[in-house]
Amino acid sequence: MSTKSKNSVNNDQPNYFYLVCLHAVMGLLVYLLPALSKFFFLGVVVYFLYLIISAKPKDKTKFVIFACCYVVGSEVFFRMTSGTFLYEAAKYLVILYMVIGLLSNGFSNKAYAYLFYLALLVPSILVAYVNIGLESNFRTNVAFVLSGPVCLGFSALYLFNKKIKLNDLLEAIKYMGLPIISMTVYLFLYNPSVRDVLSGTQSNFEASGGFGPNQVATILGLGMFAFTVRLFMKSPNLFLKVVNILILGVISYRAIVTFSRGGVVTAILIIILFLFSIYSKSSLKFKGRIIYTSFLFLILAGAVWIISSNETEGLIDKRYANQDKIGREKEDLSTGRVELFLDDLQGFKENPFLGVGANGAKELRIQSGQGIKASHNEISRLLSEHGMFAIIILIILILKPVMLRFKNRRNIFFLAFLGFWFATINHSAMRLAAPAFIYALALLNVQYEKRPLRRKRIIQQG
Repeated sequence: MSTKSKNSVNNDQPNYFYLVCLHAVMGLLVYLLPALSKFFFLGVVVYFLYLIISAKPKDKTKFVIFACCYVVGSEVFFRMTSGTFLYEAAKYLVILYMVIGLLSNGFSNKAYAYLFYLALLVPSILVAYVNIGLESNFRTNVAFVLSGPVCLGFSALYLFNKKIKLNDLLEAIKYMGLPIISMTVYLFLYNPSVRDVLSGTQSNFEASGGFGPNQVATILGLGMFAFTVRLFMKSPNLFLKVVNILILGVISYRAIVTFSRGGVVTAILIIILFLFSIYSKSSLKFKGRIIYTSFLFLILAGAVWIISSNETEGLIDKRYANQDKIGREKEDLSTGRVELFLDDLQGFKENPFLGVGANGAKELRIQSGQGIKASHNEISRLLSEHGMFAIIILIILILKPVMLRFKNRRNIFFLAFLGFWFATINHSAMRLAAPAFIYALALLNVQYEKRPLRRKRIIQQG
């Protein structure tokens, strides 16, 4: 390691630990004084707006990514503590930051497919206006289902093939993880004893801070990934390894005891993809470090599961075995998601050209007496609500990153980021900004520091 790199590590260590402690205190303060959540949210908005607007053009992309990472990591925390003024505020903020970036330094001439993608979303609004009308709170209904896809469109348009240094991308992942520490502290204070709120093997709202377990588990799973990255790539000494192992352990525990499986399974998937990527691209020496750290990682995983099983009196084992609290196997592994998926496909079958319109699938279920049931699968929802345009949308979303990957394989997080997007939209649709924005991170052109060239001295012969 060069002298410059050593100094960077030494300077980063106290700063990182200070930020970890600061965000832990933030979770404590919001629990004690809930009104502070709105002030923290406003502070985040203003702080990152200032950073982006005041940044030099060459640094604009970096700060836009930092801002969006923090917003994505804090979305559920601010939702569960009523910190935002609009439910979809995080998605709107990501769009706003991306628009500022687009106005400042534009987008790649190879990203026009995402402009076309955004245009393909428009017909569903017109169909929704005709089918739903204004009496059903048209703006809210449309915003609920389209804010995610629009967020993805603007994020992908701006970030496609944008250059970013590996160290800056690692810094961005740190920004994503920090507010998840605040949420985790809040969860421990809100529900210190999981045993006291056990009622069965279904998703547990009390253990999830009184909020939706699916969303909480999704973001905690993202935190598991973020601190796994820190453990393997930004923990050069024992102190940082211990800090990151402890953070990873407590976040993993809180994710598991939500009893919502989607976020945890997604986290495991993308961690495996990440480890596969860095191992395949590492030198022999670094591969040894990865194997050594992996042993620590597996010991931690085993310990967290044993603690989770003990604290839930074995119910979490039954949950992942698809059993009820007395050990009987449940008929539906998907907890009703397959039924909604098939219902969406029926909507596509009956309206193959223009679909049923934005949020039309949920409206039709309400009208037929099925109650308020929103789809958990973004692919089936797209087909139902956008008709034939959904097929073109899916082709763009899948082919563009794959084509980019063939030309540029430098983004070691490509598989993990794309894996997170695909897994999340299949169990939680696009209720959060996370899958939309993280999809776009897979499109980045990651740059590595060049090793200094050793110039040969020319010996002049006399």
